[in-house]
Amino acid sequence: MTPLIIQAAEAAERKSAEVTDWAARLGWVAGLLLFIALVYWLMRQGWKWRGELQSGLPELPVAPENAGEAKLRLSGRYHGSTTAGQWLDRIVARGLGNRSRAELTLTDAGIDVVRPGAADFFIPAAALREARLDKGIAGKVLAEGGLLIVTWAHGDTQLDSGFRSDHAAEHAAWVEAVNSMITTDTTEGAAR
Repeated sequence: MTPLIIQAAEAAERKSAEVTDWAARLGWVAGLLLFIALVYWLMRQGWKWRGELQSGLPELPVAPENAGEAKLRLSGRYHGSTTAGQWLDRIVARGLGNRSRAELTLTDAGIDVVRPGAADFFIPAAALREARLDKGIAGKVLAEGGLLIVTWAHGDTQLDSGFRSDHAAEHAAWVEAVNSMITTDTTEGAAR
C-alpha cells in the first residue's frame, strides 16, 4: 500500500471530537451564578443581623447651630467605626458602617462629620477620648500612620472612627489638636 492510501485509511478510522454538551455547560454556569447570589444574600443578611444586634446604640448627635469657629478642616474618606480597641468589630448601626467621602471640621464644640450620601454626625468635645494615627480599621489596612483614628463615647459604647485625609500630612495636626482639647477639658473638669 502506498503511504497516501495508509493515511486515508487512518483518517477514516479516527473519530471527530465530541460536540460540546451545551445543556450541561449552561447548567454549571447557572449553578455557579446561583451560588454567588446565595453568598451575597448571606452577606447582606449578616450585615442586617449585625445592625439589629447593635440597635441599642443611641441616635447620632447632630452639630449644634453655633458650633463656633473652625480650628481645622479635613477632606477625605470615612472608613467606618468599630468598638474601641477592637479594630475588626465594625459598628453598622445608625449608618456608621457605611464608608463614604467625609468633610471634618474641628471646633471648640467638637468634630462635625459631613458625609455626602450617608448620615452626618457630630462628635461632641465632651465625648472625645483620644486621637491617634494607626494603620487599620474594619477591613481597611494602610501603611503605618495612614489613618486618623478618633476614639469617642457614644452612649455606653466607646467607638473608634477612622478617617483618611486626602493629604495625609494633615493627620498629625489633627491628633495634636484633638488630644489638646481632651487634655484641656480634663484639666478644666478637675479644677471645678
